Amino acid sequence: MTLFSDLFSEGRLWGRLDDVQHDAGYEDHPPRVGFFTDTSVCIGCKACEVACKEWNDVPEDGYLLTGMSYDNTQALGASTWRHVAFVEKPLDVAVTDLGMPSVGAPAGEEQAGGDQATPSGADGVRWLMSSDVCKHCTHAACLDVCPTGALFRTEFGTVVVQPDVCNGCGYCVPACPYGVIDLRKEDGRAFKCTLCYDRLKEGQKPACAQACPTESIQFGELSELRERADLRLAELHDKGVDVARLYGRDPEDGVGGDGAFFLLLDEPEVYGLPPDPVVTTRDLGTIWKHVGAAAVTLAGLGVASFWGRRR
Repeated sequence: MTLFSDLFSEGRLWGRLDDVQHDAGYEDHPPRVGFFTDTSVCIGCKACEVACKEWNDVPEDGYLLTGMSYDNTQALGASTWRHVAFVEKPLDVAVTDLGMPSVGAPAGEEQAGGDQATPSGADGVRWLMSSDVCKHCTHAACLDVCPTGALFRTEFGTVVVQPDVCNGCGYCVPACPYGVIDLRKEDGRAFKCTLCYDRLKEGQKPACAQACPTESIQFGELSELRERADLRLAELHDKGVDVARLYGRDPEDGVGGDGAFFLLLDEPEVYGLPPDPVVTTRDLGTIWKHVGAAAVTLAGLGVASFWGRRR
């Protein structure tokens, strides 16, 4: 079993931002890859969910319509590695800030991101749709806490669970700042998106990106995806979509940037994402130093007490 102190001595916790593969022990490796999901063109077709389940043989979730939403999977989990969120919001003044027409707007008015504006009824409803997935963090707390090595960093910079090594301890579940990892009830093991590691090794796109009809899910080298995302954000801002923002793109954020990041049309909380995620193992180094100092202090006090009694 690898101890946290060993991880620090090996430099595996809170490594470098630019080369996570090298930090994981890969001397020669391909460029880091990931996903850029542009939610402004997501149409909620769920082709990515279906492709993910079919390729990875992920069990079905059941048909869970609640009467409140068309979102039948509702959240990421051990049997939902891709989740298309349907967020229904009333059309209001804020919607016109997106460049989308409110109910009764003149025909032909420009609709930046208009795929996600769907008037319905007298008041109208705006559907925000986004295909969520594991973020494959630069600083992945799940890797830090796994005692068996079931979670590992691949040569592509992605994070994968090996089900045959997982002992079901569940430490990775609370460690994830996004609530992505889940234990499957049938056998107690952890499962999540692998970014189709088997396909990557064959030079193929992940199944979800291959199936996406609008290219909302874009796969490629992470550095190129970040450049592409910056251009897309600037394009939307030029069109007056001032609320558009990138989420998980910044390498200086609390997880060192995500290997799967997003362009959003509202606050992260609206999509069920934490506004300021922080890797949960960030302070482990300081904690272990304090533990060591406390242990030395207690040992010293014990020795002093022992000799004091003998005198």
